[in-house]
Amino acid sequence: MRVGVVSDTHGLLRPEVPALLAGCDLILHAGDVGDPAVLSELGAVAPVTAVRGNVDVAGALGRLPDEISGDLDGVRYRMAHRREDLAADDGERGLLVFGHSHRPEIAWRGSCLLLNPGACGPRRFRLPLTLAILVIRDGRVIPELRAVE
Repeated sequence: MRVGVVSDTHGLLRPEVPALLAGCDLILHAGDVGDPAVLSELGAVAPVTAVRGNVDVAGALGRLPDEISGDLDGVRYRMAHRREDLAADDGERGLLVFGHSHRPEIAWRGSCLLLNPGACGPRRFRLPLTLAILVIRDGRVIPELRAVE
């Protein structure tokens, strides 16, 4: 299974993003979508699951869940916009996905992968524009950060 992970688009889907996500089976959006059209455009690439970020307050975006959990080909995951909303115990296994800081991060805490794909919308804070691709095979997650530009 191949999963694209994005966050903090803030209403801007850069043209490079769909091309980088081509071939994904699913796209996770970790909030601050900014415009429902972003989810529609991503949905043309693969099915999208999204959570609400702090800028997603009105209309359809305001109805997105604060947190979701599920299974990615045998790997349990939870996703929320802010890392602090995903309190994890030290024995947690699987994947925790979050955004908000615009800082890409891949870190292992025991057998739990903490993933912030960074931001791929408007440039902020002089940080790189990034997204993540996860390959899930045999219950293992292989993460990769990709530069958007």
